[in-house]
Amino acid sequence: MSHDMEPTADHFLDKIIKEDIQAGVFSREICTRFPPEPNGYLHIGSAYAIHTNYTIAQKYKGSFHLRFDDTNPLKEDIEYVNAIIEDIEWLGYSPGRHIYYGSDYSDAIYNAAVTLIKKGKAYVCDLSPEEVTEYRGTLTEPGKDSPYRNRTMEENLQLFANMKNGEYGTSSKVLRAKINMSAPNMNLRDPVIYRIIHSEHYRTGNQWCIYPMYDFAHPIQDAIEGITYSLCSIEFKDHRPLYEWVLHELAFAEPPRQREFGRLNITGAVTSKRYLRQLVEEGLVDGWDDPRLPTIRGLRRRGFTPESIRSFISEIGMIRAQNSVDIAMLEHAARQDLKAKVKGAMAVLHPLKVVITNYPEGQTELLRIDNNSENEKLGKREVPFSGTLYIERDDFMEQPSKGFHRLTPGTEVRLIGAYFIKCEEVIRDNDSGNVVELRCTYDPETKSGTGFTGRKVKGTIHWVSAAHAMQAEVHLYDRLLLDPVSPADEGFTWESAYNPASFIALTDCMIEPGMKNQKPEDKCQFLRHGYFCVDRKHTTEKKMVFNRIVPLKDTWRKN
Repeated sequence: MSHDMEPTADHFLDKIIKEDIQAGVFSREICTRFPPEPNGYLHIGSAYAIHTNYTIAQKYKGSFHLRFDDTNPLKEDIEYVNAIIEDIEWLGYSPGRHIYYGSDYSDAIYNAAVTLIKKGKAYVCDLSPEEVTEYRGTLTEPGKDSPYRNRTMEENLQLFANMKNGEYGTSSKVLRAKINMSAPNMNLRDPVIYRIIHSEHYRTGNQWCIYPMYDFAHPIQDAIEGITYSLCSIEFKDHRPLYEWVLHELAFAEPPRQREFGRLNITGAVTSKRYLRQLVEEGLVDGWDDPRLPTIRGLRRRGFTPESIRSFISEIGMIRAQNSVDIAMLEHAARQDLKAKVKGAMAVLHPLKVVITNYPEGQTELLRIDNNSENEKLGKREVPFSGTLYIERDDFMEQPSKGFHRLTPGTEVRLIGAYFIKCEEVIRDNDSGNVVELRCTYDPETKSGTGFTGRKVKGTIHWVSAAHAMQAEVHLYDRLLLDPVSPADEGFTWESAYNPASFIALTDCMIEPGMKNQKPEDKCQFLRHGYFCVDRKHTTEKKMVFNRIVPLKDTWRKN
């Protein structure tokens, strides 16, 4: 285990574990696992499952395993293996030396299948995949026996050996468990436990051409590793009887126990690996690490911290059923984590030029401004001030609406950390008539920090010195999908569900010059705009790109 986390409050899984401890069910330490298939990237739902398994192992002073369920060579890749390990380490749930691969147990799983054949509990079936489905029956009608169900043990052993030796084509035969074709639980209707796949495996190469199904391999892998609790999401509940059947028939002592918890979904986001893959492969997003995706890579690139993600998951607590959580709750966790730990900066996203006509020509002064008003330990920074500035276009209104307290003709505002300025003249573009420049005057007596009390102004706005500003690109992100929609809905199309405001790129932003030293994944607060992160994918030596993590406004409230 990598490091201690805050102990979690007791929940329904704790009750199960404590009863088992009291009954002496296991003579070994508590051991949990997270078994991802290396065919994609982890997402926030994965993080919830990892957190559940990791914290329970830690709580009971046990161990936590990361085991790759790599028993399907068609979609798996070492790229995903490395990414999953990196993501889990980054999240803070390190398995340490406990990293395993299902493919390493290939011989043991094959031998387990042979054992079932010898017990008369498995048979080779020649039905096509479509016929297997047809024979399986429905939720209201029982299945019917395969015509190959009563093959002799000797015939099944020979056929299975031939399958292993590559004598048959892909999908031409399968090995099925012999359970009950009339079972109410469809998973017990002679499920397929081995299939033929002639494809190179990323770890074992061409050593195997038969591969076990997850429902067969999973309990065996758990038993081999000494797992005590196979904690998985609620959709696997109907698979539990098969998990227990496999362990029983193979006579494992103190077999692991499968227990389920709720699946986590987030509003406005896609948490299904199938749909995430579709978004990526159809080019609808900027890869698996698109900051709008709830993948760990996307959240990291967006600027969410491991601490904020763990805090979000802890706040949810243990859920029994499938549950949808408002994405605002995750954003709230990010604000709470960042507000006292990051430095502030001024950034003008929609620049409007301001010329201070009475400021000494060519003069520049350095103003000392607090880095974070909530954390004095972060100190102050020096920000250059000159006679030509940029302010936000939205901070000026020629004909102010009611309640507008920023800059208007003839009125004064305070510039953060600087002086009062007064708008004296509005300059327009001759062709478009748009406002392109403001001519203002400043009052040198009103410098911040001097104790000036002569008069008050209602508005305070941010600014950047034009001569010193760093031009940067700023990406504003919002939820990817309009609510309430789901890719599973009838008639769903990505075009109709897509939120057009989910990504906005601003290319001519002006940022105070101290931000030039920021490195990829560094975080800051742009005053009045929100929390931002240096994009690690598109930032170059010549161009800084900042991603907005979350706006300042918090829309989540704890009930």
